[in-house]
Amino acid sequence: MSEPVIGVIGGSGLYEMEELEVVQQVEVNTPFGAPSAPLVEGRLAGARLFFVPRHGIGHKYLPHEINYRANIFALKKMGVDCVMALSAVGSMREDVEPGHILIPNQFFDRTYRRVASFFGEGLAAHVMFGDPICSNLADILYESAVKVGATVHKGGTYICMEGPQFSTRAESNIYRGWGVDVIGMTNATEAKLAREAELPYSTVALVTDYDCWHDGEEDVSVDAVIAILKQNASTAQQIVKEAARRLTETKLESIAYNALDGAIMTAPHAIPEKIKRDLEPLIGKYVK
Repeated sequence: MSEPVIGVIGGSGLYEMEELEVVQQVEVNTPFGAPSAPLVEGRLAGARLFFVPRHGIGHKYLPHEINYRANIFALKKMGVDCVMALSAVGSMREDVEPGHILIPNQFFDRTYRRVASFFGEGLAAHVMFGDPICSNLADILYESAVKVGATVHKGGTYICMEGPQFSTRAESNIYRGWGVDVIGMTNATEAKLAREAELPYSTVALVTDYDCWHDGEEDVSVDAVIAILKQNASTAQQIVKEAARRLTETKLESIAYNALDGAIMTAPHAIPEKIKRDLEPLIGKYVK
C-alpha cells in the first residue's frame, strides 16, 4: 500500500502540531490566492502530513475572511488523500460538555458571506452532498479518540454560523430546537470545497463551551474558549497521530474520491481554457 498523505486544518488555538516532524514549509500558489499560511510538510506516525492553520499564524483571519478555496486547493495540489479538520465548537447538548470531543456526520450551513465552490465563470458542476462527512474517515477519528482516552461522541449535526459574533440567546435556543449538536463558524464551507476537490473530509470538534442557551453557564468569552482549547489541543493532536498510524495500515475508501463523476454539467468544448488550466488538479481526470 502506498504511503498516505494527510491534510490537517488546525482551528482556533491550534496553529502548529508539536509532535509533527517538520520537513519544510511550502508556499503554494493557487488560482484563488494564497492559503491562510504556508503549508507545513512533515511526518507523523509513518505518514506524510501537510498542516495549515485555518486562521493564519497568530489567528489573523475571521471566519468569513479565511481563503477557504486556497486552503483546500493547496492541499489537493500537494496530493493529500484526505482532510482532517480540528475545530473549536460550542455545545448545544447538556451531555456534550466543555472538554469533550464530537465527531459530526452532518452540517447545517447558515453562512452567507462565503465563496463555497471552485466552480462558476464558465464551468457548472453540482456535487452530491447528502452525506458531507466521509464516514470511513470519521470512524477512524472516533476510534482514535477512544484509543487516546478522550471523552468522544460519535455523530451529530454541526451548525455553521456566519460569525464573527457568537449567537444571541434567541438564535441559540432556535438552533437547539432544530436538533443540532454543536455550533461553529468554519467547517461547512471547508466540507463543501473538499467534496468538490474529491477529498474525504471529517471534523474533530473540540467542545469549548455551552452556547448561550445554557442558563447555568456564563456567556461565552474568548478567555474561556482559549482555556479549554489549551486543555484539548494535546488530545486533538494525539487523535490525529493515532488516525495517521491507522491510515498507514488501512487503505481509506470514500465516496468523495469520485465526487465529480457525472457532476460537471458544462460541455468540455464550452469550458474556458483558463478555467481548464486553473482547475486541472480538480477536473483533469474528467475534462481534457
